Amino acid sequence: MKHWINQHTQVWRLVLSRIMRNKLSTLMIWGVIGIALSLPAILYIVIDNLNQLAGNIRNEPQISVFMKLDAEAALVKEFNQTLQQHPGIAKYQFVSKEAAWQEMQESQNIASQLEENPLPDAFFIEPKDHSPDAISRLHHELQGYPGVEHVLADADWAKRLYALLQLGRKAVWVLSGLLGFALVAIIGNTIRLQIATQREEIEVSKLIGATDGFIRRPFLYAGSLYGLGGSLLALGFVNGILTIFNFSVAELAELYGSSFILVLPGWEISLGIVACAVVLGWLGSYIAVSRSLASLNPH
Repeated sequence: MKHWINQHTQVWRLVLSRIMRNKLSTLMIWGVIGIALSLPAILYIVIDNLNQLAGNIRNEPQISVFMKLDAEAALVKEFNQTLQQHPGIAKYQFVSKEAAWQEMQESQNIASQLEENPLPDAFFIEPKDHSPDAISRLHHELQGYPGVEHVLADADWAKRLYALLQLGRKAVWVLSGLLGFALVAIIGNTIRLQIATQREEIEVSKLIGATDGFIRRPFLYAGSLYGLGGSLLALGFVNGILTIFNFSVAELAELYGSSFILVLPGWEISLGIVACAVVLGWLGSYIAVSRSLASLNPH
């Protein structure tokens, strides 16, 4: 065990010394990785913030329930009690036909043309779940209650909003995949150049019996370090850019009477970015080293 630890410690020291000797090229690689990772990360965080904002905006989707004109008061009261106990309803407002008729009579043009109250009792409901599927299920459920004449679900805006958010998420995943592939290629090419400069040393090592795993190890560690450094730089980019954006976002939100700001990435997102970058660095290195070792024929 001690021998294994010492062996890997020596490899890490070797890799770190090589990276420190090429500070400029290392910083450039970290910069490229940081920029490539920060783009989808920022888009993901912005879409996630908008998704949370969508659940808190004032124009919540509303379901309007109109009772039958001849519905008895007891039936309306029973339906009112049902809404109070319903787990899928956040809040609702009851407008009696008398109150609606009184408001309608305030318009002289309409009052002069109507002699009887044509308006039903109505309930205006805000569901807890704003997703289109949940609104549709609640709509069909309310339509089946006795005494209900008609149910209107104002969910078109919610469907459009959710469709846009879903499109944004898919765009982020596609962009992440493309940039991930590019990072594997960039890190792999960097490692390939390093292998080319150490070709003679590698050939000698193979002649004296070094295994492919032994030769591959320092390059895998180097690729992982490139990914780690680039991810830390990406987190700096993301936090800095979102902080700058928040000044404008706060001013815009204030115009609408809101205190909304973009929430900076938490430890889960930060850890995910670091883990993805390290894995991509390791993968790019592994591919490059495996191809190079296959082409080496020491004599």
